[in-house]
Formats: sequence, C-alpha cells, structure tokens
Amino acid sequence: MNDVADKELAERARKLFAGPVHFLKSAPGLNFLPDSTAPEIAFAGRSNVGKSSLLNALTNRNGLARTSNTPGRTQELNFFDVGEPVKLRLVDMPGYGFAEAPQDLVRRWRHLVNDYLRGRSALKRALVLVDSRHGLKDVDREMMRMLDDAAVSYHLVLTKSDKVKPSALGALYEATIVDAAKHLAAHPSIFTTSSETGSGIAELRTAILEAATA
Repeated sequence: MNDVADKELAERARKLFAGPVHFLKSAPGLNFLPDSTAPEIAFAGRSNVGKSSLLNALTNRNGLARTSNTPGRTQELNFFDVGEPVKLRLVDMPGYGFAEAPQDLVRRWRHLVNDYLRGRSALKRALVLVDSRHGLKDVDREMMRMLDDAAVSYHLVLTKSDKVKPSALGALYEATIVDAAKHLAAHPSIFTTSSETGSGIAELRTAILEAATA
C-alpha cells in the first residue's frame, strides 16, 4: 500500500470511529451470538490489561466499555457495532489470567472463547493486549496458542505505554517481536498504545479497518 492509500485508509478509519458506535449485545454462549452480518475484530487480554479503556479510546467514548478494578468481571462476549450502516463489530472477550478464579469459571471461559474463535466466520482478526509494564506472561502465550490453533490472525498490542520509560518500552517492543515470530498466526505488526495520551490509537484504528475490509 502506498503513502496516498495509507493516508486515505487512516482518514476512513478516523471518520468511521468518530461516527456512530453502540453496544449491540452480550453473549454468554454461542447460541446468543449475533448474526454474522459484519466483520468482527476481537479483543483479548489479561484482566486489568486495559481492554475497556482501549475500546473507549478507539471509539472516542468515555463509557462505551465498562472499566472495572475487579478482575474477571466480564465473562461474556460483548459486541459493539461501528458505523451506520454497520461496517464492523468490536468484540470484547472475557479477560483471562485472574488469580484464584474458581475452576468452573476458568472452564467456562475456555469453552466460550475457544468455541467462538474456532467457529466464527465473521472473525477477521484478534488483538492480544499486553501490559507494557509486565510484558508477555504465560497466560498471554496460552492465548496466542489458542489463536494459532484456531488459525485466527492476531496483532499484539502493548497497552499503558505511558507508564514505562521509553528505553524500557523499546526493549519490550523488540522482545515482543521475537516472541511473536514464534507463533504462526501472529501478525508481524505490533502496536504500542496509551489510552491516556492517545499514542498509537490512530494507527490501531487504521489496522482494525484494514483487517475488517481485507
């Protein structure tokens, strides 16, 4: 894609996310999923990685996605329509890796997420969010393996980049690239974002639109 096309796509993404965005529904199981009428981009990440804050930043809303200090609060797939008519859907998947969770809750999370990843034709890409202060954890790599096995292409997204020094962020970025190269479904493009400063948000919007329209 040339520079002119890049700029045009970025402007389309800006306008799309500046337009209508609304919550569609929550799905506690596959039988509650909406019809596959729009391309979907799924968000995955450890509890408290900043998923809700990133969704709010991407859509220029303060309360589109609920933020919570209680790990494991969201145990459903939450769907958000972007554009009118709908151009794409954002899917907030349940957070993973919360400590001391009941085993039945962990099993339900695994079944719900795994079934969605493997059986959803509308799913175009996933975003795996990683806290810049901590880097990839074993639970993140487990999520990456689930995506590899389901053959779902995904980007790694470093969140809360404003919370670490630039030198540490640069080292983490390079280490994350090395890690991503070990996974078949990991996209080589990695994003560094901050929901507070807005850094990297425009670039991620563009990548989302590009994946949804590919």
